Amino acid sequence: MSIENSEHAARAEHLQHTDSVEHAVHTAHHVLPAQHEDADGERWARITWSLLAEPDDALAHAVCTQLGPVAALDAVRAGDAGALVDSCGGTAGRRIAEGMARWSARLAQVRPEEVLEQANGTGMRVLVPGDEEWPQALDDLGPGAPHCLWVHGPGSLPALSGARAVSVVGSRAATTYGEDCAAALASQLAADGCAVISGGAYGIDAAAHRGALAARGGETVAVLAGGLDRLYPRGNARMLELIRERCLLVSEAPPGTSPTRWRFLSRNRLIAALGAVTVVVEASWRSGALATANRAAEIGRSVAAVPGPVTSAASAGCHRLIREGQATLVTEMQDIRELLPGAAPAGDSRFARSDELDLLSPADHRICAAVPARSWTTAERIAGETGLPLPEVQGALGRLALLGLLAQKEERVRRAP
Repeated sequence: MSIENSEHAARAEHLQHTDSVEHAVHTAHHVLPAQHEDADGERWARITWSLLAEPDDALAHAVCTQLGPVAALDAVRAGDAGALVDSCGGTAGRRIAEGMARWSARLAQVRPEEVLEQANGTGMRVLVPGDEEWPQALDDLGPGAPHCLWVHGPGSLPALSGARAVSVVGSRAATTYGEDCAAALASQLAADGCAVISGGAYGIDAAAHRGALAARGGETVAVLAGGLDRLYPRGNARMLELIRERCLLVSEAPPGTSPTRWRFLSRNRLIAALGAVTVVVEASWRSGALATANRAAEIGRSVAAVPGPVTSAASAGCHRLIREGQATLVTEMQDIRELLPGAAPAGDSRFARSDELDLLSPADHRICAAVPARSWTTAERIAGETGLPLPEVQGALGRLALLGLLAQKEERVRRAP
């Protein structure tokens, strides 16, 4: 069954999976009475809201922002629609009535303490705003920030997000070209100390995660659309398990939640927020990756796009972003690194170095190739190896040193590191 065709079944399954908030008991640090209007009470209320409201429920986010999660939850329990209407300025009566009906129906069936017990038993953690592990990058989403986050793995989310994190997104139906680009860029970024953020899906997401994992000490975060107890897609389960073992899985959906189309779309805003730069590697004209890029731009993140073959429909979305000035064209890791906050241009890229080499004469190229990379040599020895006159060799070595291609030490030279 496709994701699109399973939305109603997934909603029913989500309701069936949890039972009754009235049943809350005081058995663990996270399991506290919702009526306590302190930090622990807010934690419990936020966890409960994650069970009551879908990630894209803007009305739930609005009432929680205006009233606070505890007061908003108390109003739902009491059936006090008036308090919620007042919190929204008195202009959303019909929407509040619909929201109350929706939240009340779930409230009668969810059992947060059981969900928490299941999560704690598998090693998951719950993060709420104010926690040391809460990533401040999500605060840029404003009222759209998640009620809480469910995380699984040894990684620390603040350390894996923000100024040194790059979100890599693109098509699920990726080409070999796109997957190669994503894997190479992610591996280079991870080796350079950046965390790679993506969504764990097929195609570009998987290539980016695998590229980061392949780098020595590489860090990557997979932001999933469903509960962390249901690794999806199943074909990527082993990769996601490896990310869970080494890095971090993240979701705003509680355990037991199935991934659905609307949850994927909502999840994308988290990917956009957690990275300082969002890179679109391959995307068709109507790709969901473009929505992620647009959301990133809305909250002040840099957006980049990798160009593809001009004849490739798989890269039409990337070309559109570049043409309309919505994204910076990038072709290598250095281009992306320069977009990170506080980064200074790091000099010539490998393409600029190629341009310098193109300016050299055939004799200069021959002399440069004769200089060893790891040991020192002399002009006389190079002249003997190349068969060129010593004065010509000495002049060429001086030019190559000025270009930064050679290192000189007294009368000896070697290839620049």
